[in-house]
Amino acid sequence: MSCKVDTISKVVESNLCNGCGACAGAFPNAFKMIDDAIEGRRPVALSPNGSADRDALAVCGGLGLAPLPAKDKVEADWGPVLACWEGHAADAETRFRGSSGGAVTALATFLLEKDQAGAVAHIRGRRDDPRFNEATLSTTGQDILSAAGSRYAQASLLDVLPQVREAPTQVAFIGKPCDITSLTKARQVDPDLDRRVGLTIAIFCAGAPNLAATETLLDRLGVPKKAKLTDLRYRGFGWPGKMQARWIDADGTPQVSAAISYADGWGSVLQSGRRWRCRICDDHTGAFADISVGDPWHTPPQGQKDKGKSLIVARTPAGKALIEEAIAAGVLIATEAPRDVIAAAQPNLLQTNAAVWGRRVAMTLVGMPTPLASTSSSFGAWARQLNTVNKVKSILGTIKRIWQKRLFRAVRLTPVQRDQ
Repeated sequence: MSCKVDTISKVVESNLCNGCGACAGAFPNAFKMIDDAIEGRRPVALSPNGSADRDALAVCGGLGLAPLPAKDKVEADWGPVLACWEGHAADAETRFRGSSGGAVTALATFLLEKDQAGAVAHIRGRRDDPRFNEATLSTTGQDILSAAGSRYAQASLLDVLPQVREAPTQVAFIGKPCDITSLTKARQVDPDLDRRVGLTIAIFCAGAPNLAATETLLDRLGVPKKAKLTDLRYRGFGWPGKMQARWIDADGTPQVSAAISYADGWGSVLQSGRRWRCRICDDHTGAFADISVGDPWHTPPQGQKDKGKSLIVARTPAGKALIEEAIAAGVLIATEAPRDVIAAAQPNLLQTNAAVWGRRVAMTLVGMPTPLASTSSSFGAWARQLNTVNKVKSILGTIKRIWQKRLFRAVRLTPVQRDQ
C-alpha cells in the first residue's frame, strides 16, 4: 500500500492529516493552522498546489514513516524497545498531578536541570479558552508541571518549529507519537533543525478527539454554553483522575463542575470524536521517540485518586541513559520490567494495530490513499493476532464505515471562530 497524494492540501482532503502542524512549522509563510469543530486542527495552504504545498510533504507524519528495523517480535509489534521500567516521579506533587505517575514531567524537568536542554516543547491548555490546546516552550520545571495531565483535544505541537530554529540551546520535545513521527521527518530534511532538537518523549495515545467531542464533554459536566471556561481537566490529580471543568458564571462567580471518571469520559464521550487518521494509526506508543511513557494498565489503579504509576520505555541509547540517570539521581523511582510488558499493559493496542492492516486494505479497495505501514500493521500481524470474525470486520466493516461516513469524499474545512 502507498500514498497517492501530491500536496498537503490533498493530505487534508484525503483524511490523512493528523494535525501535528509540521507543514506550517516548516513553512510558516505558506500555511495557517485552523480549528474545525469536526475535522480537528488542520493546515490550510495559502497557495494551494504551490511549491510549498508540495514540498511540505517531506515533513508530513500523516503519510507515515518507514519502520525502523526490528530485531525480534517485541520490536515488530512496538518499534525499538531497549528496556522498560514501571515507576513514578519521586516528587509527590509531580506524581499526583501527572496522568499516570508523572514520569514525563519528571524526565523533562531533569533534562532542564542537567542542562541537557534549554527548553522543552510541549502542549498546554489555551489559557484564554481551555477547550483548545496550544504549543509552548517551557524553560522551568514549574512551567512544565503547570501543564501536567492529559489533553484529550486537538493539538499542533510542531507549531513551535520556527522558535526551535532560533533557540540558542537544544529543545526537548514531549508529544503524541504522530508529533514525533513528523518531527523525525522534519529533522531528516533540515540539518539546522536537527541540531537544535534534543531528546524526544512520546506519550502513549489512542487518538485525539475533536472540538465537538469536547463540547459534548462540557455538556456532560454541566457547564453552561456561554460560560467563561477557565479550566478543563481530563486526568491527573490521582490515577487515572477525573474529568472536571471550572468556569466563571454571568455574575462573575467561580464555579466547579461535577466530576466524571476517566473511563466514563473517554469511553462514552470523547473517543467517538477521534478522526479517521487516528483510526488507521499503527503507532500508538511512540516508536520514533527516545523515550515513550504510558499507563501500566496491567496493574490498574484501585480508585480514581490512587497514586499514579508509569510504564517507561527506552527506545534509543540516549533515552535509556537519561532514564537510568534519573533513577540514579532519585528523580524517578522505577523497577525494570520485561521488554514485552507493553503487550500486557496495553493489550487492546496489539489488536488495534493488527486491524489497521485490514482497514487500509479496505481503503485501497475503494480507491482511498493510505499511509506507509509499520511492522505492527503488517499482513503477518493481521493474520496472527486477529480471529476470523475480526479479520472480516477489519475489512468489510471498514468498507461499511467508509460508505456511511462518506470518507471517500474530499474533506472540506470550516474554521471555528476562536473567540466564541
